[in-house]
Amino acid sequence: MKFHRIYAILLRHIYNLRRSYDRLTDSFYWVALDLLIWGITGLYFQRFSPDSQNIVFVLISGVILWNIAYRAQIDLNMSILEEIWNKNLINIFVSPIKFSEWISALIILGVIKSIVTLFFGSLIGFLLYKINIYNLSFHLPVFILLLLMTGWWLGFFISGIILRYGSKVQTLAWTLVWLLSPFSAIYYPLSILPDWVQKIALFVPTSYVFEQGRNLLFNGQVDYSKLAISFLLNIAYIIAGMLFIRDSFKKVLAKGLVKIY
Repeated sequence: MKFHRIYAILLRHIYNLRRSYDRLTDSFYWVALDLLIWGITGLYFQRFSPDSQNIVFVLISGVILWNIAYRAQIDLNMSILEEIWNKNLINIFVSPIKFSEWISALIILGVIKSIVTLFFGSLIGFLLYKINIYNLSFHLPVFILLLLMTGWWLGFFISGIILRYGSKVQTLAWTLVWLLSPFSAIYYPLSILPDWVQKIALFVPTSYVFEQGRNLLFNGQVDYSKLAISFLLNIAYIIAGMLFIRDSFKKVLAKGLVKIY
């Protein structure tokens, strides 16, 4: 891979972002709205249990951290969908750009936007509710990395399906990630879920992140073996996702890029 080609793709999307108000709105509007709704909900719940001072922190941090995984996934998928909508894939790959360079640029773009979302969300959380997510200390970068990894493999699988079947399955880019949220225990402990849901959650990397985030908040400690399980699951899913999206791209090449729509 050549860095200057990755940089070229990345620069193209950044320039496009600067000129697109709908993309800018999408990057900031939804996280701000979620923080407003969940923060007010947390304050309302706190009235019934004044001794539960951490309930607002759990909700606000859950919104911010979940948006990191969501942004890493949705930006990868949306970048591919936009090329399909504009019938631009053939223009990209008549150039010397490799598939791996193209995907790498989209991953970097997702990371940048996820970090921007983190800073923006943490600022809103502090200004409105005096919640400082950075109280998670040096564990925060670990949580962020694990959530980014989840967003990557989800993005790989969804992008692979989109490459195979075109824009008629584009709704997966917005919906599939949310199927993981009940099993991720973003706002509640896994112990309150039915047994069969808890068993599924064992294979969802994000469940370990949010469980250990609450463990740190309420008990002041983290079970690093659980985070290691999350990391290993993410690695396995990333490898499978990379193989899947690569195979999907090969099938597309055999069929012809111009036929994707």
